[in-house]
Amino acid sequence: MQPTMQPTMQPNMANTNHKDIPGNPSTATSSKIKLNDRSNGKPLRVLSEEDWAFWKHNGYVVIKQAVPREQALKTAAFLWEFEEKDPNNKESWYAPPRAEMRMKELTNSGMVEVYNHQYLWDNRQQQRVYDAFADVWGTDKLWVTIDRANLNFPMREGFEFKGFIHWDYDPETKPENVQGVLALADQTDENMGGFQCIPSLMRDYDTWKLTQPEDRNRFQPDIKGFEDKLVKVKLEAGDLLIFNSLLPHGIRPNMSGDKVRIAQYISMMPVQENDEAQRQWRINSWRDRIAPEGYAFPGDPRKWEQTKYGTAELNELGKKLLGLESWG
Repeated sequence: MQPTMQPTMQPNMANTNHKDIPGNPSTATSSKIKLNDRSNGKPLRVLSEEDWAFWKHNGYVVIKQAVPREQALKTAAFLWEFEEKDPNNKESWYAPPRAEMRMKELTNSGMVEVYNHQYLWDNRQQQRVYDAFADVWGTDKLWVTIDRANLNFPMREGFEFKGFIHWDYDPETKPENVQGVLALADQTDENMGGFQCIPSLMRDYDTWKLTQPEDRNRFQPDIKGFEDKLVKVKLEAGDLLIFNSLLPHGIRPNMSGDKVRIAQYISMMPVQENDEAQRQWRINSWRDRIAPEGYAFPGDPRKWEQTKYGTAELNELGKKLLGLESWG
């Protein structure tokens, strides 16, 4: 995988809905196909019936060892290299950010602005990862999001991150969408940061909103009264967490002192059959290592993906998940 020359002229983002609001623009904001209700009669590939019941009630589900542990740890090692930080030198963890984050709740959350490296694509094109998303959508024809990774460092004086709960998509629009987090290191200590959510607020949303002001922030709920219902999900390296975009969620602060939460964001949604502009943007993003543009995506000012790394090799599944080849 050799680095190539600087990319040629790029097509503009096809999905421009996320210039000033959260959400990943590499796929549609909401699918025209609804999430799986099991009416198609297809058997589940990865989820058990117990998993399915948990998913429907809580809005999230954990798929154990969706990616081999060794592969997850290899990806984590690459992220340390990409960030020019040393896992054994804590002082290196707290270098100032390279780009300002417009989405302020993400400041000091540890987002890693890498999107198309081979290791990230290796995880996306894992059969078990794909099968899990096929279960929640009820269709085989999926595109994968082009998204980044996370190194969430312990808080210390001068490095504050209080954590947050939000939605990436306005729940009033009832988006048909899911999101996902792949653990690249063990996150079994709930003090070390990682995914948090409030399933009860998702279930009670229609009642809760009646108690809220009309001009409330549609992406950041006031969680007063739900503090004791916050769920801190524990994961092991290689585990995949999929969650409904209607689920209020976020990153919890890392209070561990010496442990780092490491993760990759992966999701899939049904193919946008007739959106050629979106397909072309995706192919160019993969080929030329171009980051999505949007409110939550500042990019890497060093442009290391373009200058240090080459285009990722895709297997047959990966080509379809990108849109390079048709599902037929």
